[in-house]
Amino acid sequence: MFKRPLRKSGQSLSEPTLTRPTPSITPFALIKRMSEMVEERMGKKLAVIPELCSGCHICELACAAEHFGVNNPKKGAIRVVITYPHPVVRMPIVCSQCGVPMCAEACPVGALTREGTVVELDKNACISCMKCVEACPFGAMYAHDDLQHPIKCDLCGDRPPQCVENCPKGALRLIPEQALGESRRMNNVLSYAHMREIEFMEKGEKKIIHYAEIGKEELQGD
Repeated sequence: MFKRPLRKSGQSLSEPTLTRPTPSITPFALIKRMSEMVEERMGKKLAVIPELCSGCHICELACAAEHFGVNNPKKGAIRVVITYPHPVVRMPIVCSQCGVPMCAEACPVGALTREGTVVELDKNACISCMKCVEACPFGAMYAHDDLQHPIKCDLCGDRPPQCVENCPKGALRLIPEQALGESRRMNNVLSYAHMREIEFMEKGEKKIIHYAEIGKEELQGD
């Protein structure tokens, strides 16, 4: 049986006073923070807007400087493909961070793994066979004679992507993965000559659309 606590003579037992805490965050700020948390959980993707690209190659230089400390665009993980003579098409080619990356499937030692929305390369595990470079269907992984390991976009880790930060035309943007949207990936961009919409099946029978320069006939859907 429950017993009341004993009290000393002259001591009264008072009920605790309940106070309502003062809100430390406004509803607007709360909604904003919730949106940020959703974006953090969803991850972000690098969006390419080729119609804004001027072909200046600053993105290549910024990437090479960030990762290797050199002024050499051939060491950048992004390459701007320009076709001539008419019409002139400028298309930045960079890793799509595929949901089912073919580069990872081709790696014999499992040096490529998907962490969140980024496909990461473990250089300690890499054996420099460059099979991942050959396997990438979009030509978005690169090899360089001076480097032991393949060059691949890692979205600059915890830093803002330097290609995005330095693009003078805003042709590269880091946006929430959800905002990228299937409709934008499928329907925009490739109204250009010499560029082609490539469709192929990922594991799980999920159709996705990517864009690649002309010459990837082996990926053309039926």
